[in-house]
Amino acid sequence: MLPQTQSLTSHLALPIFSYKANSRFHFTVSKPISFPKTPSKFPKCSRSTVSEPTHLKLGNNKPVPAEVSRTIMELSSVGTLSTLTEVGWPLGIGVRFAVDHEGTPVLCLNSSNAQFSTNKSSSLHVQLDQCGLRTPQCTILGNIDKPEDRMVVKRLNSIWKKRFGEGVDENLMYVVSVERVLQMEDFEEVGNWINSSDYRNAPPDPLRDIAEKLVNDINIHNIEDVNRFCNIFVDLEFPVSEAKLIWVDRLGFDMRIWSPQAGIFEVRIPFPSEVSDEKGAKSTFNSMSQLAWEVEKNFYVPDFQKVTQLKRIT
Repeated sequence: MLPQTQSLTSHLALPIFSYKANSRFHFTVSKPISFPKTPSKFPKCSRSTVSEPTHLKLGNNKPVPAEVSRTIMELSSVGTLSTLTEVGWPLGIGVRFAVDHEGTPVLCLNSSNAQFSTNKSSSLHVQLDQCGLRTPQCTILGNIDKPEDRMVVKRLNSIWKKRFGEGVDENLMYVVSVERVLQMEDFEEVGNWINSSDYRNAPPDPLRDIAEKLVNDINIHNIEDVNRFCNIFVDLEFPVSEAKLIWVDRLGFDMRIWSPQAGIFEVRIPFPSEVSDEKGAKSTFNSMSQLAWEVEKNFYVPDFQKVTQLKRIT
């Protein structure tokens, strides 16, 4: 069955708040990630200093498909290249690839793949595993061809060496021009078509290189905070038995929740404001964790709109 998405839409507007200088929410990027212990160890009489709430409304709390596609291509290095052979049969082979600054795939094919020079129309399908819970993917449609300009060839060779740590035979180098892109959030889902201009101009997510490690560390060391997020930031009508983060990006994070009564869902919880690096992501997560704890302990009256959009996973 195809996943069903409820039609409700919402945003999360969280207040801005400040902490004392000795707050537990201090991070330095140079140190390994170390999230704080559960706030329940704080003395009951202590309270954080919270400023007057100010609402922040995000115009779009999720990256657009073009940005997601660029991120998938930046984080991946293998895909399936498909085209038609001389006898008309479609053929797909596994290939390694790198991408240039516009997301154009650079391939290295061996001499036995001569059939790819016969019919230049091709597709490159790429998948990205997100913590074993979701597999976003994109398929690039375009023409495969060998670059002729020597300066371009040298630049592409440099890109390949940076990705794989080795040089490449320039006579076996190919590029796939990007004409259209199909982006899908997961298997068996309806995709979004992206034109070549939107794809080239979209920046990959700035948290892409640290997203997986950050999510894994939170799921291991801060699972109480993750479960608390379900109760505080999401408008649920059923109890949750388990919750895990799937992925994090500059605008927020995706969560998978399980309920014995209702089933499995995905929910998107946006950040109060956009982040651009690891330090900002950690700081924002910890600030949201502190706020959720204060609301749970009745130290703070919630003054934000909860997320109401859930996507059922079947």
